[in-house]
Amino acid sequence: MESKKNVAVIGSGSISEQYLTNMINFYKNLNVVGCSASNIEHAKKRAAQFNIKAMTNEEIFADPSIDIVVILVPTPVHATLIEQALNAGKHVYTEKTISENTKDAARLLKLANEKGLYLGSAPDTFMGAALQEARRILDEGTIGEPLSFSLNINRNVEFLASIFNFLRMPGGGLAYDYGVYYFTALVSLLGPVKDVFSVVKNLSTERTNVFPQSPDFGKKYEYNNESQLYALLNLESGITGTVSMNGDSVIMDIPYFYIYGTKGILKLSCANDFGGDLEVTLNPEGFNPPPVKTFKGSSPITGEKRGIGPAEMALAIDENRPNRASKEMAYHVLDLIETIMKSSNEKKCLEVTSTCSIPAPLTDDVIAKLI
Repeated sequence: MESKKNVAVIGSGSISEQYLTNMINFYKNLNVVGCSASNIEHAKKRAAQFNIKAMTNEEIFADPSIDIVVILVPTPVHATLIEQALNAGKHVYTEKTISENTKDAARLLKLANEKGLYLGSAPDTFMGAALQEARRILDEGTIGEPLSFSLNINRNVEFLASIFNFLRMPGGGLAYDYGVYYFTALVSLLGPVKDVFSVVKNLSTERTNVFPQSPDFGKKYEYNNESQLYALLNLESGITGTVSMNGDSVIMDIPYFYIYGTKGILKLSCANDFGGDLEVTLNPEGFNPPPVKTFKGSSPITGEKRGIGPAEMALAIDENRPNRASKEMAYHVLDLIETIMKSSNEKKCLEVTSTCSIPAPLTDDVIAKLI
């Protein structure tokens, strides 16, 4: 029987506003009761904004009425908080990535299984209208058999790291913080990765704060994360593709994400968004101009809809089935990123030792139970 799940949020930073807005006002199977922060004044401010209770982490873990803990803090503290929540008997959904490394993540997956608890992880944008429409296009064979893919993304990590200190922390690099959206989208559409050969770079370990509104504007800061990534990926399905990520480019993200099939080419939208237009270029007759069709997903999961991950997980708990933003897929994506780093360091092709299932499509009947 379906029921509302009581939810508490750990972390009251900027992203919590979107999560709380959606979990309170959009997704109907969640009942948010409280939030915490390392600074209790931040929690009080956010709690007052949403008419919920400001709590400490200890109060959240000790409250038997709380079913799900949603963790929205920087990656380096994910593992500790997830472990505490699981040991307190709570289901957990965390922002990306599930932890800093696969060693901690594997321990958390094992603990969740032992406790019989759900553990989910962002990104959940793959459940948005655009990527679910891409899933439909692929499943219906519109572009024929997928053979390869090309993924090129850009951003300006120096500018963003000038604003957000967490991007300078472990797990805040281009692949872990931004590329993870695209890797998750890729795996959700085409399946897990078998092996990878890569080159990873950091243009400079010393950078200048270039955000004029920052109190540290013009000052130097240390940046030890990856800022560029180039890789060749072989998927378990036999599909091969290339990835190019340049974080030393312009601030506006301009992604190019294509899947090439025997009958056509699918151009996807930004994997960091829930919505967006898709294009399919079909095989022309002879040398005629190729027909191009534009698609837009019909799902209402579009715009800023973070929070579908916890909502869909809550429904999965009631229906006793795997959640779509599963710990196994999150682990595989983290394993992929970690293997990309190792491949670059060792200058050789490496196997991605984990695997996962492709999540089921988000059907209209499921959406109707969520919003």
